[in-house]
Amino acid sequence: MVFFSSCRVSSPKLCGSVILVARKQQQCVVTVTNRCISGKAMREGLPPVNKPPPFPYKEKKYNFFRALFDPTTSRLDENSKLIVVEGPPASGKGLLAKELADDLGMAYFPAPTAAENYFNDYGYDLRKLDDQLPDSCKSYDESDFLKDPMRLNGSKAARFQLTKLTCRYKRYLEALAHILNTGQGVVMDRSPYSDLVYITAMAEAGIVSKNVYNYYHSVRNNALFALWRPHLVIYLDVPVAETRRKIEARNLPYEKDSKMATPEYLKTLVDSYKKDYLKDISTHAEVLVYDWTKPADTEIIVEDIERINFDQYGVYDAKLKDWRCYDKWDWNNNRQVFTHSQHYLLAHLNVPPIKCPEITYSGSDGKIFDNVMERAPGNKFAKGFNVEMGDKGILFKLS
Repeated sequence: MVFFSSCRVSSPKLCGSVILVARKQQQCVVTVTNRCISGKAMREGLPPVNKPPPFPYKEKKYNFFRALFDPTTSRLDENSKLIVVEGPPASGKGLLAKELADDLGMAYFPAPTAAENYFNDYGYDLRKLDDQLPDSCKSYDESDFLKDPMRLNGSKAARFQLTKLTCRYKRYLEALAHILNTGQGVVMDRSPYSDLVYITAMAEAGIVSKNVYNYYHSVRNNALFALWRPHLVIYLDVPVAETRRKIEARNLPYEKDSKMATPEYLKTLVDSYKKDYLKDISTHAEVLVYDWTKPADTEIIVEDIERINFDQYGVYDAKLKDWRCYDKWDWNNNRQVFTHSQHYLLAHLNVPPIKCPEITYSGSDGKIFDNVMERAPGNKFAKGFNVEMGDKGILFKLS
């Protein structure tokens, strides 16, 4: 038998927070559940909520002693949610995500790019060193992928998509850390969960082999278990013909004439979104799908979001189960892991490609790459210890 007891947290907001406690065999589950998200119009005129200020997690470490006086649940309210906006290229995901974040009082996290990885801690563009590198090690970002997806028989595209998965995984960890340390919700443009639609489309188009496709899924399956799936996914459904029209309207030469913008490729992408991604994520998160042939008013979407009852699921329901913790220390421990142990979680992406030589390069090429990168400005030592980059007071640094 399971006994439920609930206590309402003091909050003047319309949709107050509820902490639900379930006890079974001396174990308890504590979940901060909130009946609905509230938009700007709903919050207007209400007094401010009395809760701790955001914890400066980028400057201070959240450890056991801080956790004693700073429980994670003290900052969470009905808007402490993770929302992901998905859709085909040129559908307007980024714009909608920004507008939703503004209306809901949440943080906007844009989709990461592979190009961002080529800038080191001092802002030096490592792509400038391409002329010193062998072809297998040269940079390869989004524009390169659109221009030449078959470079080196598709091996560059395979590594590119694995890099994109890593970027999205890291950005998602940052979003989880932000929510748990500040209590502010996050609206994201895409997530690592939907990244599989791109490798599927690439495999269908013959850009990557079945072997690469299988290896990608082994990496994905080995890493995504460590994350918490979003509360809400918003999918913008745009017909292939309209997507193609929008791509042509953007008038980027390397995009509109790319093999990755053909109707066939775009159709595979959309089909995978619906068959592989939405079908699975809907068992774990709320999903809203909109016909985005003609973009709707953001206020309408906010009203739809406000109608979702996130408090309707029980302890044993699959939906939103990732956001149910046993007790306050389970919340605190997860907060510490998502904030300060990201390198351990990212290590789950490092699956040895023993049976996938297509994504590897030779040892001699790797040695050249390492030597060139070590000589790059700002790469000799860790950030803060490079005199040639203007760092000072090195003798007195502790870390």
